[in-house]
Amino acid sequence: MKTWLKNRLYRLPILRELRQINFALGIANVAQINNFLKSELNHPRYRDPRKLNHFEHQVFSQNREDGILTEIFRRIGVKDRFFVEFGVGNGLENNTVFLLTQNWRGAWIEGNPSEAAEIKSRFHQPLADGQLKFLNSFITAENIEALFGQMQIPFEFDLLSLDIDRNTYHVWKALSRYKPRVVVVEYNASFPSDAVWIARYDAQRVWNNTMYFGASLKAYEQLGASMGYSLVGCDLSGTNAFFVRNTEKLELFADPFTSENHFEPPRYWTAYREGHARCFDDRIP
Repeated sequence: MKTWLKNRLYRLPILRELRQINFALGIANVAQINNFLKSELNHPRYRDPRKLNHFEHQVFSQNREDGILTEIFRRIGVKDRFFVEFGVGNGLENNTVFLLTQNWRGAWIEGNPSEAAEIKSRFHQPLADGQLKFLNSFITAENIEALFGQMQIPFEFDLLSLDIDRNTYHVWKALSRYKPRVVVVEYNASFPSDAVWIARYDAQRVWNNTMYFGASLKAYEQLGASMGYSLVGCDLSGTNAFFVRNTEKLELFADPFTSENHFEPPRYWTAYREGHARCFDDRIP
């Protein structure tokens, strides 16, 4: 028997065992994460039933933002069922693709050309039907309102989700003419709840995979307040902050609407994916 064939046959049982071990470790990891999150929600600070963390659930979102957004709109109701999200990657792991499956319409902007090509392939049908608009463009504070105008985004709509890492704070601040009812923004949980910190703006710079990105939760709380929004919660992973426009039913959310009340530390390790790989349409490879 050829040596290469013997080596291959020898390796096959080992590979099968490794896959089984990896699967078992994945199950154990998910169980540990779920147990941790369940125990965390028993803490007195989550006693208020209005706390959004009780409703976290992951469908397509990176963490459990899908459940939080569903609960927010259950409380305040939906109007135009229109979303805008930028910094969407390949489209399979963001805050609005689940809404796309729930008959919402919307618009995405992504700056990475290879990710944009994947979106055009994976989401061909909603793009062709006009349910989803898409623009491949690098985003800055200087061009964001022009990009919204190019895509004919209404000045008021249901949901805005921002995640472009380094310059997110400055881009939201630049959207002064647009008033979505709900805003989701990635905050920098490395900084404590009472710290005001904002990454220096540089239109040409992108995230360098360090803690230097975006802004602290307190900085976002203050920016949101200046734009007419209240901080109503953060996900348990310490990734996203959720804001509701002050014209909505704020009594339905846990007050006070401060970073001290809603801050979650960085628990990025809880983003472990449960279930099968994400897929929007099985006709697309």
